[in-house]
Formats: sequence, structure tokens, C-alpha cells
Amino acid sequence: MSASSRPSAAPSGSVPSAEQAPSAPAAQSTSSAAFQEELLRRARARARGGPGAPAAGEHPAEAHRPGQDRAGERVPLSHAQRRMWVLEHLGGAGDSYAVPFATRIHGPLDPAALGAALTALVRRHTALRLRFGWDEDGEPYQEVLPAPADIAVPVVPCGPAEAAARLAREAQRPFDLAAGALPRALVLRHGERDHTVLVVFHHITVDGGALEIVAAELAALYGAVVDGGAAVLPGDPPQYTDHARRERAAAGGHEEGLRHWAQTLAGAAPVRLPRPDAAPGCGVAVTRSLPAALPGRLRELGTRHRATLFTVALAAAFATLRKLTGADDLVIGVAGTHRRGRAMRELVGLCVNTLPVRVDTGGNPSFAHLLERVRDALLTAQLHGDVPFDLVLGRLGAAARGADGTALVRVTADVPGEPAVLRLPGTTAVYVDVPASTAKFDLSFGLLDGARPAALVQYAGSALDEETGVALAEAHGAVLAAVAADPGLPLSALPAVARPQADGPAGHPAVTVLRAHPRIAAAAVAAAPDGAVWAYAVPRGVGGPPPAELRAHLRTRLPAGQVPAAVMLLDALPRTADGALAAAALPGLGAAPAGPRADAVTEGFRTLLGRSPDPDDDFFALGGHSLVAVQLAERLRTVLRLPLTGLDVLQARTPRALTALLEGRAAEQAARTGAPVSGRPRGSREGTVLVTGASGGVGAFVVRALAARGRPVRALVRPESAHLLPPVEGVQVVEGDLADLDGLRTAVREADAVVHAACTFTRHEVDLAAMEALAGAWRRGPFVFVSSVDAYGRPPAGTVEEDAGTVEPVSPYGRAKRDAEALLLAVAGRGGRGGASALRAPLVWGRHDRFRDQVRWGATGLLYQAAAGGRDLVVPRPGAAGAAWYGAPWVHAAALARAVAAALDTPVDGVAATVSGHVPWRELAAELLRLTGGGGRVVESDDVHRDLDHVWHYRADRLARALAPLPGENWRTALGEAVGG
Repeated sequence: MSASSRPSAAPSGSVPSAEQAPSAPAAQSTSSAAFQEELLRRARARARGGPGAPAAGEHPAEAHRPGQDRAGERVPLSHAQRRMWVLEHLGGAGDSYAVPFATRIHGPLDPAALGAALTALVRRHTALRLRFGWDEDGEPYQEVLPAPADIAVPVVPCGPAEAAARLAREAQRPFDLAAGALPRALVLRHGERDHTVLVVFHHITVDGGALEIVAAELAALYGAVVDGGAAVLPGDPPQYTDHARRERAAAGGHEEGLRHWAQTLAGAAPVRLPRPDAAPGCGVAVTRSLPAALPGRLRELGTRHRATLFTVALAAAFATLRKLTGADDLVIGVAGTHRRGRAMRELVGLCVNTLPVRVDTGGNPSFAHLLERVRDALLTAQLHGDVPFDLVLGRLGAAARGADGTALVRVTADVPGEPAVLRLPGTTAVYVDVPASTAKFDLSFGLLDGARPAALVQYAGSALDEETGVALAEAHGAVLAAVAADPGLPLSALPAVARPQADGPAGHPAVTVLRAHPRIAAAAVAAAPDGAVWAYAVPRGVGGPPPAELRAHLRTRLPAGQVPAAVMLLDALPRTADGALAAAALPGLGAAPAGPRADAVTEGFRTLLGRSPDPDDDFFALGGHSLVAVQLAERLRTVLRLPLTGLDVLQARTPRALTALLEGRAAEQAARTGAPVSGRPRGSREGTVLVTGASGGVGAFVVRALAARGRPVRALVRPESAHLLPPVEGVQVVEGDLADLDGLRTAVREADAVVHAACTFTRHEVDLAAMEALAGAWRRGPFVFVSSVDAYGRPPAGTVEEDAGTVEPVSPYGRAKRDAEALLLAVAGRGGRGGASALRAPLVWGRHDRFRDQVRWGATGLLYQAAAGGRDLVVPRPGAAGAAWYGAPWVHAAALARAVAAALDTPVDGVAATVSGHVPWRELAAELLRLTGGGGRVVESDDVHRDLDHVWHYRADRLARALAPLPGENWRTALGEAVGG
């Protein structure tokens, strides 16, 4: 079985490559004169400025010039971006929306030139330097970040045998869209003239067509850097933000198309796939080789029936799907594109659209007859392909999903073209496939047309098991061969899918999945009086997986309707005298969908959907959609302090089911607060360190430092940020946040040491309440609090000793840190507690997205934004306002992590400063100019801006040994890492 999910296909969008499918209805002959007339009418409408045409007075070639969008300016998302953003925030997407672009390069390679070329490419196309947030109304937006000064291209020695795993790990590293979706680069060095170049994009910034532009321009820019000349490129390229604005302006012109789609898809239902009976393997793709001449024969078949190769392959996908499901009425998604006109074809960005193709396969037609049905249905879909798919889903409402929450378009088909390859001058290039660990859709059919033709089946592990996936690929290849030989065969005569027989144990499938888990000894499922299904698991020994991990395990392997509302851990299952399960003795089954959680759910429905729901009202029937699901999850997570994602809302769908889900998660939290087993909490290991804020910059460095020392770590992260923490051996990720006080208390009780690195920065009352909860629940081991030098306040100019008191005035942030320190130090050494250390840190720099944001928008943001905008950087002159020195204290994140680890080993029992050094504003400003390539100057002034009014040096003697800089930890390198991310 192939492990690849992207064989020979350039990733293209929310569906397979639009650019390889017929890009316009005129690409194939029609079956009636009416269709030809409709084509002409649509072409004339576009020429007159109809839907999808440029706005009045605007020509597509009048592209947005690079840099015209000001940094920080908010631009609405395009429909394709909006859908991608929502999919990311729903949870469960994994790395399916990473776009790895890898090429094996034989010949001389200059990594520095490659980095310079990539930097120039990102400067040229604003779509490659966007960040994504959401406003106070919960609506997502995009903003263009300043052009980066330099994009690092690390070079890592790596043997060819290890390359695939190394590339996969880099591709699977998640993006933080809120911080920015800049591409990442990596070069694997196999030999002096043998390298593999990988550039990873997020799908929200590129599609298949954009990747071809990127490959060509990156090669041209690289050649120019190597030769010392200018790259030969088209003029100012079109910019994606302009496309997004035009698309939003034309949103009201889709009513005719929406009526068409509502009528076409009325009564359609998601394809029912044979879900796995037990936990399946994680395979994503299966290919089966085809005879070299087969694609040519299929083209000839298409020519005889006025159809393209893509249409023939799509008809074969319908035929194979019918053999698998036995259903007549089927919907398969294909890719459309918004790339119309020369200017749009040069646009870098996400321009794909999903086209649902609905075909009636009933009546046992011949394949030739089915091909005509598919051809006409595809052409009709393409005629209305300008309507964004998310608008179609909004019009369909509840009809866009099945009764169990399954999406209407869960099966796709494609004929991928030749993949994009980076062809650098003076080298030879070979495409390298980098497989994804997750699939975008439940099932996808493909026909690989090239030197090695093959039938392709890609599937999600939750949709099909491995045996069915392999059998489906075999059947699809056999169908393609059979119809090429005899297109007159009726569908009933085509090869069948040899589906395996289920032989797993009887009972609820959740029991089967849990029992198959290597760390679970026993499992059971029972129904509460309100109908909610609960699962119970008994771990093998101490240290079983947490309930949240087991719930995620079930969600990836079962359909939504079969996932229990909650998973609880028990020491043993209750039994009757004859050994049967004593269901009545299982905890939690008396929970009912009423009380404060039910009230919160009802209020959330009412506020966001504008209607007071009944307990069994359907979320979609009330007008809900994916973005509202994300907003509702955020609201309930904040109010109830329980983990919840948008995907949970989509799967629960009714207030009753969502309340049951939340009740279950509350019961899990309550179960975790119970008495320790054998003197220790379940799941904990000797010496376990709890690290809060583990997905933040400081926390991430601390986690890595402790794991490198062999310390077991429990990394506490917000549910929506858990994916940002890469897997590290010995690190257990648990969900929680500072507003969940009960969760914080439980987490502290289950640890032998605490590192508190989380902070809201602006909600000081939350920070103080969190510290009070943590300090109150702390009972053993040392406690390290990452505080701030702001807690010193504003002492007289000069050197500040570590034990110096606070001098007013103190900023609200500094006061919150000082008060949190006092809460901690007041209880240290009492009631079995260990020593406490409050480590006051200054500006923290290092390679992490959070530090990049702090440089660009934090205390140094004034200087960074001026440098990035080409303006002069105004800094205080020494002696201004009576101060001899103005500058910033700083610490390298790696040094701060070493200091934290040292304070765990030997507590400070008080306050310590963690400062690597001090840099004058003038020198820092000059370095920012160099890093950003800004055209401004550093100008000294007697006016002191409040953001730069810093006049102190801080002694940092108590942890000096840990803070001593290692090679590569000077302030220029640290700042460069923070700026580059």
C-alpha cells in the first residue's frame, strides 16, 4: 500500500486540482444547442461586467502594486480563504492543508541565494505574507504583514534514506494563522551536489495554479541572485487582496446561481460509506498501476462521446462509487477555479472553488450512457461555477449535511497533472512527494496520467478501513480498464468492490476502538436517561491516556453519530455477582440536559442564531453554519471553562446533545479531582513538571529544555492551540486555560513541580485568579513563575538590583505580575510545598511565532513598523530628559528556559532577574533596519516616546550561570530569529 497522499499531484485547494480539470465549459463539446447558447450568454454577461467580472472602471490587469496595502490594514477574506480558515478553526484538519513543495536538486546549490530568492518572492506577492484574525463580531479578516527582511533556509545534513521522514515532519509542523502564514523552507544536504529543497506553504495562501507561478518565479529570482543581475519577471503582479475585495463587492450578483444550486441539490444526501468496524490503519492513499496505453484509450473513448479525459475519469469514479455503495443518487465534488483572464492566471493565492456534480446512476445504464449523464451534469455545474461554494452551503442550510452531520460533498475526483518542480539554473530537478498524514476528504478518486499511469484512491481513516481502501483501488483500476475495452458494458457488469467481512466483536463500536488501544485494558458504553451515550475505560496500570486524548482517538475512527458524549477513566468496571457489567453503578449517567450548562447552550444558540431553540432543534435548521459553530464553541469554552471545538458543535448539532457533551466533559474534570490512587494521581509520573502556556514562546522553549533533560512534562495548552505544540517524547499535552480554575487546580495536584509561563497580558484579573488557584492547589515540589521586569516599576535611572522593591508608578501589567508573585511567595515552603522562584524576564527573543509578533507589535513595534515601512526610526538621544542611557534589556528564550530548569533544581526562594544583556535603542534600531531592508535612517531626538522611555540596567546574578550565552545567543542573532520567526 502506498503511503502517499499527493502522488504526482500539485496540491490545489479544498478539492483536487482545478487546473487539471476542464477549466471552462467550452473545453468540451456539448450535447445540445441550448448549452452552446448558454455558454455564449455567460461569456457576454462577463464582458458586460456580470457576476465575477471586474468592478466598473477596473481592468483585471490593473493589479494591486506590492506594498500598497498598509501593514495592519484589515481586508475581508475571499470565500475560499474564509472556508479554509473555518476548516482550520473547527479542529481535526491535521496537516491536510499544508502544501509541501519538494524537489531533489542535483548540481550546485546556493542556500543563501535560495533564501534571498524566497524572500523576494514573498515581498512580491502579498498572499504569501498574510496573517488571519477575527474581529469583535467574530468575522475573520486578513492583513498584510510587512515584507520580511530575510527568510531563513536551514541546511540539514541528511542521508537519502532518512529524507522522507524528515520532510514529512517538517510538512506536518502546524501553522499559526493568527501569527502569519509565511512559507517555511528547509534544505536537506545528501552530498556536495545532491540536495532536497522543501518549501511549505499553507493552503490558505496558494493553490495548484499558484504553485506553478511560485516555482517559475522562485527559479528566476534564484538565477538572478546567483548571476548578480535582475530577474526577468512579468511586471507588478496582481495581488490577492484586490481579488478578495472584488469578490466581496460582487457577492450580491449570485442569486441566479444560488437558485440553480438549491434546485440541483434539493433532496441530495451525503454518500454513505462503509465505516470501519474497528480502529483502522492510518493509510491515506492507495495506487494501482494501469497499462501504459490505457489513458490514451480512455481519451479516445471520450472523443467518441464528446468528452474530455477528466470527464471519462469522473464517470468511472461514479461507476466505482455505485459499486461500493449500491446507491443511485450520488454527489461527487470536483474542483473549479476563479482564475479567469490573463491577470488572474498570474495571481498567487487561493482561487479554487468546489463544484458538486450530482448524477443519477439508476436504471443500470451502459457506461457510455453514464458518461453522457456525467458530461451534461459537469457542464451544468461549470456554467454556475462562479458561485462560491460556501454561499451554496449557506443557501442549503441543514440540507448541506446528513442527519449525522456528514458533509454533502465528502467524495471528490480528479485527474492530477504533472506536479510543479523547482528547476534551478545549472541543475537537474526531480519531483519529491511528501505525503500528508490526513486526508482532505473522506474519499477521493484519481487517474494519474503520465509515464506511470495509475488508479488512485485516497481515503480518511475514519471513513474506510485499510482493506476496503485497497479493495476500492483494485476495483477502480479494473473499472477503468473494463470501460476502455467495452464502454457498452452496463454498470451491473463492471468489476465489483471486494469488501471484507466484519469480524470484530459485537456491541457498540466505541468499545471495539477503545479495547484496541494499547493502553486500555477494558471498556464499556452505556446510555444515560436522556439518551446520551457515555464511554468508560480502564487503563493498563498507572498512566493511562487522558480522557481528551481517548475522545480524540474515537473521533478519528468513528462517524459522528457513534462518538460517545464523554469518556471517563475508572479503576475497574463495576460488575454484578455473576460478572456482568453493572451499568447502574457507572458514574455520571444521571446527568440531564438541564442546569447552567444547558442554559449557556440555549443562550449561545439564541444570541448567535437569533432564535430560542427547543432541546432537539437542529443547529443547521436554525441557520447555523461552520463559522457560527466556531463562534459558539469559543463562547461556551469561555463561559463554562470546558474544552470545546467548532467540530464538536457541528457533530452534536442540537442543544440537548451539546449539553450532554458538555456535561460529560465536566464529569471528566470532576473525576480528575478525585482522591489519588496509591498516593499519586492517575496518569502522573514521578517527577512530572506541569508547564502552563506550553504553546507560547517561553513555554515551548521550557518544554523542550525539560524534555531534553529527561523530565516528564505535562504541557497545559488552550484547546484551540494544542496543535501548535509539536510532538516531543516524554511530553503529555493536556487541555486547559487560565480561566478554567478547577482545571488548573487539578493539573497542579497531578504534578511534582510547576512552571507557570502562561499570561493573558491584558486581562490582569484573570492572571491573578489563575495564580491564586495554582498557588492554592500547589502541595509539593518547586514552583517557578515566569514574571516580568515590569514588576520593578520605575526606580531611579541606573542599575536595578534583583531584590529591589517595586517603585511607583507601575504599569497595570507590572502590578499584576508583582501581585501574582506575592500570592506565590506567601505560601512557598508551607504544607509540604517546595521552594518558589519568580523569574523576572525582559524582552524575550528567539525563533518562535509568538516572539515574532512581540517584536512587530509589542514594545519594539514602534521601531519595527517604521523600519518595515521605510520610515526614519526616531530614538531618544542619550541625555534626553536627564537619562544617560535608553535601551532594552533582553533575554534569549533558550537562556530563559535554562534558568527555569535551574530554578526547578535549586529554587531561588524569591525573585531573580533573567536578563541576557542590554542593547541601546540606537543599535537595536540599526539592526532592525538591516533585518527589514528598510530605507529609513536612525534619528536621535530629545523627545522620548513613552514606548522607548526605558533607562534601567538589571542585575541578574542569581541565575547567571544558566543565563550565560551559548554560541549563537548574542542579541543580534536572537533578534534576527524573532524577526524571521
